Formats: sequence, structure tokens, C-alpha cells
Amino acid sequence: MTRPGRDDDPDRLYTLTGGRSKPDSDTFDLVTLVVSECAPTPGMQSEHVAILDLCRAPTAVVEIAAQLRIPVGITTILLSDLLHAGKITVRPPLAAAPGSPWHSLPDTTTLEKVLVGLRKL
Repeated sequence: MTRPGRDDDPDRLYTLTGGRSKPDSDTFDLVTLVVSECAPTPGMQSEHVAILDLCRAPTAVVEIAAQLRIPVGITTILLSDLLHAGKITVRPPLAAAPGSPWHSLPDTTTLEKVLVGLRKL
């Protein structure tokens, strides 16, 4: 049984990135939202076209990689190309505001109760 994206030919992935193994910037993490700023143009790489089509609405990097069925590392390289060309914009996830319920970690008492509950299952 083969898994999509896991058994891709390494030559194909090498060709997609032009031999690069890292993106030009560290802008992207798994939950960074990407938005297309233009329509695809003739002559664009098919993966770039697919990314621009996918990102008409804000889409997370991990979702783009899953939809394209290519590794996240390769996806970030392709996204970096599009970012430098001005074809996409990037929206990092919003940090929680101080005082909001998600700003701090739960207390250890709550975590211990959850662990005890899980062990009882």
C-alpha cells in the first residue's frame, strides 16, 4: 500500500524546487495562512498554479501540502518562491491577547485530572 506524497520520485521533488532543500525565508510554519494576490499566469509551474487556486481564501501551509500531496518542506519552498514574486501574502496566526482564556497554559491540576480520566478509559 502506498501513501500519497510519501513515495514521490525524489527526482520530481528535486525538479519542483530547482534542487533547493530549504526555503529562502523562515516565514512559514504549519499554521501560517497563505492568500493568493493574483490569478495564475501562463507558463507558471503547475504546482504554483495549484497553490494560487487553493489560496483564494486563507489556507494553512499544512493544508496546501496535503492538497498537493507533497511534503511540507517542498511546499514551503514553492510558497517562498511565490512570496518573493509577490503572488501571495502571508498571515501568521494571531497571538492570543493577554487576559484571553487561551493566553496561558492550563494549570497542572486540570492536566492531572485529564490524565487520570484518560487512564480510566
